[in-house]
Amino acid sequence: MEKPKYHLYCTKCGNEISDFGEWFSMGQKCTCGCARAEIRYFADYSRLGELLEGSADGLFHYFDFLPLNERRHAVTLREGTVPLEEWKYLEDIALRQYGLRISVFVSRSDLSGGTGTFKDPAAALGASLFREWGVKGYCLASTGNSATAFSRYLAEAGVPFTVFMPCDVNPDSVEVIRSHGSSVVISEGGYGAAKQEAAAFSASTGTLMTAGNIDPIRVESKRTLVFEYLRQLHRMPDVYIQAVAGGTAPLALDKGVRELASECGGTVRVAGQDIPVTLPRMILAQQDTCDPMVQAWEKNTADGFPSGWEKDYPSVTPRTRISILTAGTPGNYPLVAPIVRRSGGAFVRVSEDSLPALAREVLREQGIIPGPASMVCIAGFLKALEQGLLHEGDVVSVNMGEGSARAGWFREIVGEGC
Repeated sequence: MEKPKYHLYCTKCGNEISDFGEWFSMGQKCTCGCARAEIRYFADYSRLGELLEGSADGLFHYFDFLPLNERRHAVTLREGTVPLEEWKYLEDIALRQYGLRISVFVSRSDLSGGTGTFKDPAAALGASLFREWGVKGYCLASTGNSATAFSRYLAEAGVPFTVFMPCDVNPDSVEVIRSHGSSVVISEGGYGAAKQEAAAFSASTGTLMTAGNIDPIRVESKRTLVFEYLRQLHRMPDVYIQAVAGGTAPLALDKGVRELASECGGTVRVAGQDIPVTLPRMILAQQDTCDPMVQAWEKNTADGFPSGWEKDYPSVTPRTRISILTAGTPGNYPLVAPIVRRSGGAFVRVSEDSLPALAREVLREQGIIPGPASMVCIAGFLKALEQGLLHEGDVVSVNMGEGSARAGWFREIVGEGC
């Protein structure tokens, strides 16, 4: 019998699930009721260093370390290996205004070969697994980016896709999703209502539904960012900054670091160097018009992080125009916040009103208009400087998640001031 490539393990009881075929048949839940599983690979990690030298043309460059059994099932549009650009403009701000000599590398997910967002790797792996296991349909609730990415990749895989979106969704995203042949249902309520409607649809039709931010498909695909740091930078960054709604990426980075600590002893040999693989300080930004994680963090910090602190978080009513950052009830906070604390990081709040002016500055300096959620990330970098969260000599990763192609309203506002 051929040796299996991987197993899934329940994070609650440790139960072993043989593969994604079994996981899908179980309704993406362990028999104990837990919906969170992690993957362990039976791979030769000594070969990882070879993959981290030279160029890469997409997510499946790391095929041996992804939970897909046969390469022929891969659905790829050259996603997941986006350039990490050094932005001297941000480094100069740190030096001029704060006297800090740091290096700043921006993940250009807008240059992804898929739909130009950080969601593309998850969609690529999902479409590939659905093809491998004969999944007949898929649904999810989304505020924009995930649905756009999955609609593109599932069209490639020939898997019918239904997405449920909140009433305040960006119409540009809806138009793109429908152009890929997907079914879009606009809720009369917000994101919470859309999630309830997606769950009801899944239950009534038997359609496979996303497991959300803890979905092992999302986590496993996004953890390859650890590989990309090692390949492109030949080191891990000291600091990781992103805008956050649900928080899959912090979970994925943590998983990737733990995996290499377990399988490689915490170092990976690349180009003749033994590179330590450590968790960067995580600085997660939210705009002031939808900031429940920041509110929770501020309260937890003031209270001294008492026992059970991670379960103490509010629900807020989003007042933001940034539709992809409208998670008013941060259900993932109990998982994400302890990672942020363990990393020595923080949550920071930025002003949504300040984003257009900042985007004009980025346009002048870098020649691009990032999407509004990406601007929350860049504003988070500036806030981290202001709050003394960055240190002399830091290598900083700014994970800019998307461009402005599907945010016409933001491009118009930015253009008005040019």
